[in-house]
Amino acid sequence: MILALAAAFQVAAAASPTATGPLLVKDASRSASIGLVAAPGGPLLRAEQLRPIVPLTVSHLTGNRWLLLVNGATIEVEEGLRFAKVGDQTYQLATPPQVRKGALYVPLQLVAEIIPRVATNLVWDPDRFELRAFSTVQKFADRETATPSRAPMHVRQSGPPVDAARTEHVQAAIGVVPSIGPLRKHPLVVVDAGHGGVDPGMHGPIHGGPPILEKNVTLNVAKRVGAALSQRGIDVKYTRTTDTLIALGDRGRIANDAHADLFVSIHVNAANPNWKDPGGSRGFETYFLAEAKTEDARRVERMENEVVKFETNSSARAGDPLSFIVNDMAQNEHLREANELADLIQHRIQEVHPGPSRGVKQAGFVVLVTAFMPAVLVEIGFGSNPAEAAYMTDPTRVEELAGAISDGVSEYLKRYERRLTAATGASAGGAARK
Repeated sequence: MILALAAAFQVAAAASPTATGPLLVKDASRSASIGLVAAPGGPLLRAEQLRPIVPLTVSHLTGNRWLLLVNGATIEVEEGLRFAKVGDQTYQLATPPQVRKGALYVPLQLVAEIIPRVATNLVWDPDRFELRAFSTVQKFADRETATPSRAPMHVRQSGPPVDAARTEHVQAAIGVVPSIGPLRKHPLVVVDAGHGGVDPGMHGPIHGGPPILEKNVTLNVAKRVGAALSQRGIDVKYTRTTDTLIALGDRGRIANDAHADLFVSIHVNAANPNWKDPGGSRGFETYFLAEAKTEDARRVERMENEVVKFETNSSARAGDPLSFIVNDMAQNEHLREANELADLIQHRIQEVHPGPSRGVKQAGFVVLVTAFMPAVLVEIGFGSNPAEAAYMTDPTRVEELAGAISDGVSEYLKRYERRLTAATGASAGGAARK
C-alpha cells in the first residue's frame, strides 16, 4: 500500500524561503541547527545530524539500500528512489535520498512527516520550522488523554498518578523490560547462529585451504556454545538448529517471546578485499548495539546486515501503541549491561584464541535491535584467513572457543546476581531505617 504524504507540504517547503535552513531540532535541554541542501523536489538534510537529540542510527545495508533505526523502529530507503518503507507500508517521498561522500541525505519531508509517525515522541512544528523531542511517556499520555490542560503524567512520581488507569497501562507495557529484576533459578540465554539457508554469509578462505561457509560454522559453534552453557546450569534456546534462514528482525523477537535474559549472536568475519593483505587479517571481536564509531565497525555492520536482501517474508510483528516506549527504554537500559557482557566474553576468548583481540566495539546490527535484553554479536575470527578458517573448523579448538564464550556469559550472570543482591539489600536497609 502506497501512501502519498501531504503534497501541499512538499510544495510549501520547496517554495518557502526558510526551507533552505537551518532546521532546528530540540528537546527540553538541547538544540541543534541543521543546514539543508536544495534539491529539485525539496530540501535534503544529512540524516546523521539529527543525533544526539533524535535517537537515530543510520546503517548501509547493501547496494543503494539504507536503514534508519529510530526509537527501535526501522525506515528503509534507497538512493535515487522516491519511496520509504516502514514495516508493510510504503510512503512516497518528495525527492529521492542521496549519498554524498558516504553520508546519507534524506528529504526534509521524511523528518517532518514520516519520522514523527514512527517515533511518536517527536513533533514537527511547521510554523517554527523545528522538530521537537518530548519525553516518550509524557507524550504518550498527552496523545491518549487528549487533554492538553492536564498536568504531564510520569510513570514514576511521588504522589498519586494523574490518571491511574493510564499509568497502570503504561507500567504494564514497560513491565516487559524491567529496569532490574531477579534472574530465574536457571537463567535463559538465546544463542543465535548467524545467516543460514539461502544466505550463506561469508565464504573463504582467500588463499587456499578447505572451503568454509559462515552459516555452517556459526551453526556448529552456536550448538557447542549452547551445550557448554547447559553444562553450567544455564537454559538455552536457539534461533535456528538447522540450515534455514531466520529474518534478522525475528531473531531478537524469538528471545523476547521466550523472556530470555541474554542474547548472543555468533558470526564469522571477512576481510575487505581492498585491504593490503586481506588474507592475513586475523582476530576476534565482540559487538554491542550502538552507533558504529569506526570505518571497520561500519564495514562489519554492512556485511552482517546484508542478509535483508534474502528476506522475502518476515514474520516480524508490527508494534503495539506502546512499542515506542518499550523499545526506547529497553535499548537504553541494556546498553551498559551489554557492554559489560561483551567485555567479559572478549576477555575469555582472548585466553584461548590464537588470533589477536580486536576489542569490544559497537555497531547498528539489525539482529540486535529487537532483542529487549543485553545482546551481543561475536565475530569469532576471519574465515578469509586460512589459519583461522582451520581453527574455526577444528572440533577441539571449537570446544575451547565455545567454553570461553560460555564462561564469559556465566561470569556476567554471576556479577549481575551479585549487583542485584547488593541493590536489594541496600533498599531493604534504607526502608528499615525509615
